[in-house]
Formats: sequence, structure tokens, C-alpha cells
Amino acid sequence: MPPFEQPSDFTPSGSPSGPPTGAPPSFEPQASPTSPGLLNIDPGAIRPCTYQYVYLWLRDGRSFWAWLTFVGRRSVAGWRWDRFRWTYFGTDLNNISSFQCF
Repeated sequence: MPPFEQPSDFTPSGSPSGPPTGAPPSFEPQASPTSPGLLNIDPGAIRPCTYQYVYLWLRDGRSFWAWLTFVGRRSVAGWRWDRFRWTYFGTDLNNISSFQCF
């Protein structure tokens, strides 16, 4: 299963949890070293990043700014910055290797 799931006709209508009105910070943070014993991101650890800018590093090497609007037991969802605009995304917590809130 791909780490991002978004149906081509998906539009988050009527959602009070829309994207931020502007771009995320203009810098790319340095990845923090991951603890050798850390296998998965705990939902309780990333939940405080909801409705804040958060930088995500994925296990496949990709990284990006996000604005999370949902943190579940096994997944997160929200808005991902793609250099020009916010797009809706979701991914499993086990796809995230590290994160940093701002």
C-alpha cells in the first residue's frame, strides 16, 4: 500500500480543518537522530503537533512540511505542502521515521 492515499476526486468539503492560509516556514529543519530502539511513532507523541506546522521524515527518504488535522491509533491525516500549495494526505504512523513540530 502506498504511504499516501488520496482519491483523485477527493475534496474535503465542509471541513473546519482546512489547510493553513499561508505557506509553511521557509527552512528545512535538520533531522534529529532516531533512537535505535524506536520502531514506530507513538500517536501520543505526535498528537501535540495537530494544528501546527510539523516537518515529517518518512522511512522511504521523503520529507515535507505538514499541517496535521487528525491523529489516530495507526495513522495521521492533514495537509502536505508540495512547494506551491497544500494538498490533503494521509499516511500510516509506521511510515514516519521522525517528526518535529513548530
